[in-house]
Amino acid sequence: MREIVHIQGGQCGNQIGAKFWEVVSDEHGVDPTGTYHGDSDLQLERINVYFNEATGGRYVPRAILMDLEPGTMDSVRSGPFGQIFRPDNFVFGQTGAGNNWAKGHYTEGAELIDSVLDVVRKEAESCDCLQ
Repeated sequence: MREIVHIQGGQCGNQIGAKFWEVVSDEHGVDPTGTYHGDSDLQLERINVYFNEATGGRYVPRAILMDLEPGTMDSVRSGPFGQIFRPDNFVFGQTGAGNNWAKGHYTEGAELIDSVLDVVRKEAESCDCLQ
């Protein structure tokens, strides 16, 4: 089965990504706690494209969420599907870049890149056929 690793970055990316996971979870019959409640064999057949199966039959999105400041992450966590994500896959800084591209690229973002790459590597290595 093909597997997709979803990477969300910044405020816009994480807000769109949060809605994306609501829709994908609904399409695959997964509730906000990660429990499968679907009624279709096709849903179960394709659920591993976007989700990893965790302990207890719980499904966790194969997603990495990153930002330079914690505010967006807090709003994703407190959203309707916020508890479905793996806590280790949230990577964020503390100060943000204040809409300054150079600060985000050369200073704040440079401090986070190794952490982000470690999380991406971990997700990629757990895949059999990464797309």
